[in-house]
Amino acid sequence: MALERQVRAKIAAKRNPEQEREAQEWIESVLGKKFPPGESFEDVLKDGQVLCHLMNKISPGSIQKINTSGGQFKMMENINLFQKALKEYGVDDVDVFQTVDLWEKKDIAQVITTLFALGRTTYKHPEWKGPYLGPKPSEECKREFTEEQLRAGESVIGLQAGSNKGATQSGQSIGATRKILLGK
Repeated sequence: MALERQVRAKIAAKRNPEQEREAQEWIESVLGKKFPPGESFEDVLKDGQVLCHLMNKISPGSIQKINTSGGQFKMMENINLFQKALKEYGVDDVDVFQTVDLWEKKDIAQVITTLFALGRTTYKHPEWKGPYLGPKPSEECKREFTEEQLRAGESVIGLQAGSNKGATQSGQSIGATRKILLGK
């Protein structure tokens, strides 16, 4: 029992209130409505309905039927539909949370990670004109070199190739010196 409590405490410590607030504000701005006051972030998302509506706003028609009633399995199905739509939209599998992370509130930090991954993925979709979440992903910067440029680089000896043009480390005293303490 103590181990389970430690695990829960460790997972709870991973949560970042600042990121949760940022994710909540992003969801609210995409959907155009605020979360109910007094309800916790995970309780609003728990049944998957908000997530499904979010996905349909970002990628219209990506989730055909959102369950609004019908017990736990129908609500968990909403979460599964959201996850499937995420992957189709281009979010990597490694960034997608497990259903129990949200449903049983096991790892809300992972749910936030998924929302940020979705927010980053929207940058790659030019049709998305709404708000973004998180930093813009970097793009590949491919460079082309001519044969002449490549050959010119072969004759240059880099300073890390052995010659350091007479430079030494004598006289350098940066940082603390190393002390070996025996018997401590």
